[in-house]
Amino acid sequence: MKSDKRLRDLGVRIGSFEPGPLNAITDVPGVAVGHSTIYSGPGATPILRTGVTAILPRDGDIFHERLPAGHFVLNGAGELSGIIQVAEWGLLETPILLTNTMSVGAVGAAVVEHMQRSNPGIGREHDVIIPVVGECDDSFLNDVRTPCIERHHVWEAIDSARGGAVAEGNVGAGTGMITCDLKAGIGTSSRSVPFQDQPWNLGVLVLSNVGRLEDLRLDGVPVGRVISPTVSAAERRRTLYGSIVVVIATDAPVSAKQLDRVCKRAALGIGRIGSYAAHGSGEIVIGFSTANTHPRVGDKPHMITTIADTVLDPLYAATIECTEEAIWNALCAAEAVQGRDGNSAPQAPMERFAEIWRKREALLKRC
Repeated sequence: MKSDKRLRDLGVRIGSFEPGPLNAITDVPGVAVGHSTIYSGPGATPILRTGVTAILPRDGDIFHERLPAGHFVLNGAGELSGIIQVAEWGLLETPILLTNTMSVGAVGAAVVEHMQRSNPGIGREHDVIIPVVGECDDSFLNDVRTPCIERHHVWEAIDSARGGAVAEGNVGAGTGMITCDLKAGIGTSSRSVPFQDQPWNLGVLVLSNVGRLEDLRLDGVPVGRVISPTVSAAERRRTLYGSIVVVIATDAPVSAKQLDRVCKRAALGIGRIGSYAAHGSGEIVIGFSTANTHPRVGDKPHMITTIADTVLDPLYAATIECTEEAIWNALCAAEAVQGRDGNSAPQAPMERFAEIWRKREALLKRC
């Protein structure tokens, strides 16, 4: 049975900063998320467990009013198309799309077509675009050889993107994803970071498909070791090749270089759940700030505001907390899935994990 609880509903608190009102990436004003889910029913051929997730970085036209962006690659056995241009220019000018490994090209082509409809000058009076599309491998549960993602799925994810609460777990790109041998997928979290009289918002969304059960940790507690014997061989992936994509949003006025540094800290959050970035796994992070925009056209100087490097530390800490909690929220929301060739992924025993965590907390209180 699917749980409608999130990690904090179980009494588990990650870190020291307070979450935003939604505890989601959409706590950053202007950020919207949408999904398109592809799930073929029982007895269907092929078995499809996949989809598309869209993150719209701002209200309005991202093509003409670009945002500062940064990235970090912990392990590169994965793909985030458009990242080379993001690294070169320090700018984001398209939505961020997430999907399965074999569908990056199809999703990218659909994004281009969607953006050309509202920006007919692309490739004519303006330059071309390289859409930002990230992926994880859902082939344990999904018949990834079947090219099932079509342009209307991509357009549905983009057009349905809204602020507010974000659907998590088995939805959109997360439909076929697994974390530490347990069903996971899409997860999100946010933090309110105090700064003088006006706090900053920082949010994270993950497409989580990484790690192995024996290594799974909850706020430092090795909970995976306790339940590992209860998960059968049939419910385990044959390899560690999974991956994770982390999307970071903030309204703090940070530069592209500073965003690169913030993105590096997401890797520490991934490590906190027990991942060691296995050989065939891709751990890729992209981040953006909504505080400044960079107009595409015009030859006049424009002013931007950035903070000093010396006050970045709270954003670093918030990124680590959000990344860890977003992964756990994906595990909380996901339900067990039967996939191709008899493969399956069980639902995470969240009540049991929380019980183990509380015992650690009780010990700490006595110290």
